Amino acid sequence: MRKGAGGEVRERPALRGLLLTILSLLALVAPAANAERIKDLASIQGVRVNQLAGYGLVVGLDGSGDQTTQTPFTIQSVISMLSQLGVNLPQGTSLQLKNVAAVMITASLPAFAKPGQTIDVTVSSMGNAKSLRGGTLLLAPLKGADGQVYAMAQGNLLVGGAGESANGSKVQVNQLSVGRIAAGATVERAVATPLGQGEFIHLELNTTDFTTARRVVEAINRELGGRAAVAVDGRVIAVRAPADADQRVSFLARLEGLEVIPAPGMAKVIINARTGSVVMNQSVSVDSCAVAHGNLSVIVTTEPVISQPGPLSSGGQTVQARRSQIEIHQDAGSLIMLKGVSLAEVVKALNSIGATPQDLLSILQAMKASGALRAELEII
Repeated sequence: MRKGAGGEVRERPALRGLLLTILSLLALVAPAANAERIKDLASIQGVRVNQLAGYGLVVGLDGSGDQTTQTPFTIQSVISMLSQLGVNLPQGTSLQLKNVAAVMITASLPAFAKPGQTIDVTVSSMGNAKSLRGGTLLLAPLKGADGQVYAMAQGNLLVGGAGESANGSKVQVNQLSVGRIAAGATVERAVATPLGQGEFIHLELNTTDFTTARRVVEAINRELGGRAAVAVDGRVIAVRAPADADQRVSFLARLEGLEVIPAPGMAKVIINARTGSVVMNQSVSVDSCAVAHGNLSVIVTTEPVISQPGPLSSGGQTVQARRSQIEIHQDAGSLIMLKGVSLAEVVKALNSIGATPQDLLSILQAMKASGALRAELEII
């Protein structure tokens, strides 16, 4: 700051401009820090993908195909395919093939897909083929849940894994029995996807939440004016939309770009009992409680004991026996006091007493049973 000719105090122009710039940036960034687009929070009712599946044959494998004596369906498929191509095998012919594998083909048919467009497919071995690497999928139909054919798949497989074996030794990297064909299927039939019924479209939130639904309704009405949007329940929002198809598409593009701050999720702890993984969100808190932790280890050691007959003795035999020793060690238990803490403090406190992920499973279940854990406990 500086004093002017008349004695008044004036701010430095450079400093004032810098402060105004910082305040402007904070005003723009702070409100939208946690905002998400409606496109990320909800989907449009009726706009969905459809799952397709089919059965086929992969040929051209380098001796890593199905063992046909153990997979008779592979032989039946080969004979059926050859008969359709005009090749009739003599009755009772035994085929010993090594370069063919029976596979299942899966794909997702996106919304608004039209005949002639291509989609990716995943090819998975259903027999005992060692590898699908280098194989070619023969033309196979892909059907939907209604049994109708919606796409035809064919092409060369791309397998991300690699492997080699020799003299009983084997090295393998990644999975060899699953491959993928980019743009490997051509759509043959479209699925009707209506954009709403009548004058309304319906937005479906990815997660049921009444607060988020209310905020989405408020954001849409603030943008469009009036009561264009109405919440049907905690997940579905009805929005009045134009009747013309082109105008409706532009209208939906306008809605998808609106930003909404979603409500904080409910406190939840997810436990994977198979891997020992524990994930807690930021809303988890703990009431006052005491946690004791201790380890009990049992060690069993078995050693061979050889008993031999004495020198110059006759008729004696050497006897081998086993002697086992059992030791029990119990570490001193640790007692820690938790008082109304947050997620970060819970993790830090439990780690301080040496709790492993497996220990956390038992500790969190006990805390939930005692009522100290203020969160929903979900085991997957």
